[in-house]
Parts: sequence; structure tokens; C-alpha cells
Amino acid sequence: MIELIGVSHTGPIVPPNRATIWSKLTGSLAKGLILKDVSFEVYSGEVMAILGSKGSGKRALIDVIGHRVTGQGSTKGQILLNDVPLTLRLFQEQCGFVSKRTQLIPGLTVRQSLQYMANMTMKTSQTMKKTRIKQVLADLALTGLANRKVDTLSLPEAKRLAIGLQIVRDPLLLVLDDPTSSLDPLNTYFVISILSNHVKKYGRIVILTMDKPRSDIFPFLDRVTYLCLGDVVYTGSTRMMMDYFRSIGFPCPELENPLMYYLCLSTVDRRSRDRFIESSSQIAALVDKFKVEGHEYRKYSGSPAAINGAGPLSPSIPLTAYGRASTWNVTMALMGRQFSSLFTWTNIARRIFVLPLFFLLLYIFILPKLPSQQQSFQTRSGLFLNCITVINFVTPALTAYSFAPHRNRFYEESSRLSLYRGPLFILTQILTSIPYNLITIGICGSIIYWAAGLRYDAYYLERWGLFTAILWAVHTFAEQHTVAFLCFIKSPFTASVTSSTFLNLYMVFGCAFLRSTLSAPEWMSYLEFANIYYYAYWSFSFLEFHDNDALTQAPALSPTTGLLEECPMNVIPGKCLFINGTHFLSQRYKEGIDASKNLLPEWSLTHYKNYALNLVFILSSYALNTIVYIIPIPGSIKSKFRD
Repeated sequence: MIELIGVSHTGPIVPPNRATIWSKLTGSLAKGLILKDVSFEVYSGEVMAILGSKGSGKRALIDVIGHRVTGQGSTKGQILLNDVPLTLRLFQEQCGFVSKRTQLIPGLTVRQSLQYMANMTMKTSQTMKKTRIKQVLADLALTGLANRKVDTLSLPEAKRLAIGLQIVRDPLLLVLDDPTSSLDPLNTYFVISILSNHVKKYGRIVILTMDKPRSDIFPFLDRVTYLCLGDVVYTGSTRMMMDYFRSIGFPCPELENPLMYYLCLSTVDRRSRDRFIESSSQIAALVDKFKVEGHEYRKYSGSPAAINGAGPLSPSIPLTAYGRASTWNVTMALMGRQFSSLFTWTNIARRIFVLPLFFLLLYIFILPKLPSQQQSFQTRSGLFLNCITVINFVTPALTAYSFAPHRNRFYEESSRLSLYRGPLFILTQILTSIPYNLITIGICGSIIYWAAGLRYDAYYLERWGLFTAILWAVHTFAEQHTVAFLCFIKSPFTASVTSSTFLNLYMVFGCAFLRSTLSAPEWMSYLEFANIYYYAYWSFSFLEFHDNDALTQAPALSPTTGLLEECPMNVIPGKCLFINGTHFLSQRYKEGIDASKNLLPEWSLTHYKNYALNLVFILSSYALNTIVYIIPIPGSIKSKFRD
């Protein structure tokens, strides 16, 4: 049994769409009394509907029951579950909450969605989990859809799956925020009948809200609570509801839907000032009347056992009583869920082949291979810049699209269910993305290095490996950069555009293609040393140009004759600008020359340091995201990902 005793709640009264950004971030929203001395009981095996017009407080009431208003107001009164205070921890362990909009992860099947949720929430054997999943599929009429992808489900089917994600762990109490919204009458009847059958079969409790209750669901509702501006107009058995209102002079007309009739009676009429005053006075009288005469109706359950506190049914031991899954099982479930969601033909093609397609387009502009001539110095340097630019635009878009559903589930499962925390979520995301990234960048690196005809000498395999590794570093940095923005930005499109904008700014300041570091201001040097693009572009350039014999005395293409002309071992302005690749580097980078003004050897300590710093930036981005996803952020930001 769940019992509310004198529950009052003060919270924000300004709609989120009218609140300023500053007030949302600081939590300084105007507050008022939303719930006023709410008391009711719901016994095992019963379904209670909380009804009321917009602004009545029904959403606030279920949020208070589900401990979803932390930091947004103050609550007084008691909430007891089987005579034990219903704390946040107890709710997370023994209860479930189904939001109006539940984020399902595309790419998973219905069975997989239930399986991974069971693995993260239940400390039972695999046999028991499989049995439970099979039972839930049957109870929710999802057996025939078990192998369907969730992104192909209709709205009613997705609603039933969202309910299944919570009841798979067999909670004692299930709270639902308007589970019939946007459903047609037939599916509304179907969902409510399923919930009613669930509580009767297992001895559980269901509390739900509704906006427009239909008459055909009346038999499935054991209890109802009418709210108006936070006050209780009536709460108690639906069997006694009509008798109560008849006894106080408000009988329900024949052929009228009693649920809707008394909902209208409990609603303030705002069509005119006179009607507003009249209806407000009438509702105030109804509230006072129920406080005096409604006690026996509130306590009535229609069962002697319920009156004694045992409820109409003797509930079986819930699966949640067996404990919660271990950290290892949660980790494996998270990784399995992320792998499975990506392991479809569409997602594989998107994650692995979209980026190589853009690299292939880059190669088309330099068919068949890069020539060894004066003009190719800028062509090769520009090719590296374009490789980075493609990553800066494509990687954020791919990351935002694939990561956003998991991000939404993270906010629901971490703070609401306390299944795992940010570090574990980021760790599994990293481990899941590495194989896909390695394959993708391996293809991209091979297209550019081998097809475009980059440097080929005795160390060509080492150079190809380093070239690909640096591409992977830039790609991973862009990915983690976007993941960080997705912590605060809901829209995947907005997050990817924002991330791309910042990444390209980093690139402009870090790459030496547009401006030589020799002529850059001193302050820009400090920005370069804290910029992964400086080290990535530096590494690309030194791998290709340093002591490259193929570019020594590279001939120049005559603009008039179109023929190649030999270049001597000195610079000829307008024709032979670079003696060799090392000379090109000395005109671009300060680090290409040591303290004695001599050119650095090819495999110097500076080379190894700059190669290693690419990896350091990757590890730093991993660590930063671990911190970003664990620090407290305003509830107004988190709520937009969950509801």
C-alpha cells in the first residue's frame, strides 16, 4: 500500500518556455504553492488515476511521489510505501516511473531493449531474466513484435514497450505520466486494461495521470483523485465516487461519462470573469466539503483485507527484492546495448563508410596521384588541411546522431534510476566507439596515403601507420568534443553545428597552412601549443616533407608553356620557391629549426614529442568528458533530455 499524508509542495510556477535562461541556470524561478494537503491511499492490486485540468497539480503530484523535484522546491508531509517512508533510494529500488516521452534506442529490437534493461536492474539468474522477459512480452502483447526494431514501432507499440522497460524489473509501484497521450480510443482502452490486469495478477500498484478519461476505461480504475489548483476535490474508490457526489448534490446525468463529468466539475471556468469567480467558489466549497465528509470514501477499498491494511491482494515477492545488478553486469549491459544499437546495416554504413566517402571525394580532385613538383608543396599541405576539415564537419554530425539517444537514456537511468554514473557511461562509450573508429580511419588513411601517392620510401609502413594514427587522434578529439556539447545541448543538429564551429576555429589557429608560425604573433604561439591541430598538422607535414628525396629540386610547372622546368639548388622567386621538403618546413614551423639554426633530424625528440602529444590530447578529452558527465548541472537542463 502507498499512502500520502498531508503532502504539500512549493515549486516553480513559471512555465519553462517563459523563464529566462539565467533563472533556469541559477534555479531562481518564481515559486508558489502547487499541492495543498494531499492525502490518499492506494492498495496492492489497484489502479489510481489522477485527473485534473492543466495547472491542477497532477504532474507535480506524481513528480513528488517519484522524487523528481529535487532542488526545485520544498515538500512537506509523508509518503509511505507499506508503512515505510518512500525515500529516493527506496523509490529507485522498488518502484518505476514511465515518462510521457520515453527515449527508445534505435537499432535495438524489442527483446534486446528489455534484455539490457533486465541485465542492468536485476540481480537474478539469466534463466529467471529470460522467463521474466517472456512474461512481460506476453502481458504487454509484444510477443509478435519481439524481433522488431524499436524505430519501426508504431506509437501505441512504443508506449507499451516503454511500460515494459519499467515492469520488467517487477516494481511494487509504477507511476505513469499520461500513458495514453496521443493514443486513439482503442489503444487507450488496451493500455489501461493491460495495466489493470498487471496489478490484479501480481498484486502491484499503478498510479497514472490522464487528461481526457474515456467512459470505457471506468471499470479498470479502482481509485481516482481529482485535483484543482493543488486541492483535492475527491479521492477514493471509483465505486463510491458517484454516491459521494450524489450525496452532496451533484449527481452524474444518465448516459454521461462520470470521469469526464466530474473532471469538468473540478475545473475552473475561465471563459469570463463571472464564471471564473463562480466556478472557483464552487470548487472551494467542494474541497472543504470533502475534507469534512470524504474520509470514509477515501479509505474505502471494497475489500475487508484492504481496510485492515493488507490490500485486496497478497502481493508476491517482487524481483527487485533480489537486489541490484553488479557494476560488472551493468558495464557489460551498457557496452552490449551500444554495440547492438550500432550493429545494423544502416548504422554500420553510416559509422564506417560515410567519412571514407568524403575522403574519396578529396582524392578525386588529385587523380591519379600527387606529382613531385613545386606546386605540389601547397597541394600536399592543403590536402592535409582538407582531411582535417572533413573530419571537423562529418565526425560531429555522425557522433551527434548516434550518441543522442544514449545520452537521453543516460540522464534517465543515472539520476532517476541510479543504475550507473557518468564515468561508467563515458567509459563504455569510448570502448564501443574505438573499433568503429579504427576501421573508419584505417580506410580513410589508406585512401589518402596510398591512392593519393604520399611519401613512399624505406619507412613507408611506419609513415602510413603514423599518418593513420594522427587522423584517428583528430577524429577521436572531434568525437569527444561533440559528446561534451551533447551534455548541455539537446538537439543533435545544434550540437554538431556548434561543435564543428569551435573545431574549425581551433584548426584556423593551430594549422600552419594559412600562416607560417615564423611570422605569427607571440601570443598565438601559446594558443598553438595548447591545440591538437597544431601537433596534428605539424606531424602530417613532417612525415611528408622532412628529407623527402622525391621533392628535392622539384621541377616547376610553367604557367605559359605548361611544361616542367628544372629548379637549381637555390630559390627563384615566382618559380622555384622551395629547394626541398625540409626547406619548406623551415619556412613554416619554428620547431623545424634547433637553437643553432640547424634543421632537425628526421626522428628527433621533437618529432616523438609532437606525435605523443596527439595521444595526450585524446586521453585529456576522455578525462574531460568523464568530469563533464559527473558534475552537477541545473535540473532545467537535465529535464529536457528526460521528459
